[in-house]
Amino acid sequence: MKQSRYTDSQILNILKQAENGTPVTKLCREYGMSNAAFYKWRAKYGDMDASLMARMKELEKENSQLKKMYVESQMKYEVVKEDLEKKW
Repeated sequence: MKQSRYTDSQILNILKQAENGTPVTKLCREYGMSNAAFYKWRAKYGDMDASLMARMKELEKENSQLKKMYVESQMKYEVVKEDLEKKW
């Protein structure tokens, strides 16, 4: 997964500035980001504070690890299944 140019605190700061009335286009120009990136952040992190954002990132990381473990176990299962289906 691509790493963001912006830290969590920067993202929250940008979102708070927008909530306080700073125009989105001005923020995007100032921070060098696209409007689409801003609106993705607002949809994803809109009502969060720093602790919730950190917890969400932690859960996303754990979820990706669990998905990898599941894929590995499925691959092992398929190999064992193929071996058992062979006629001796």
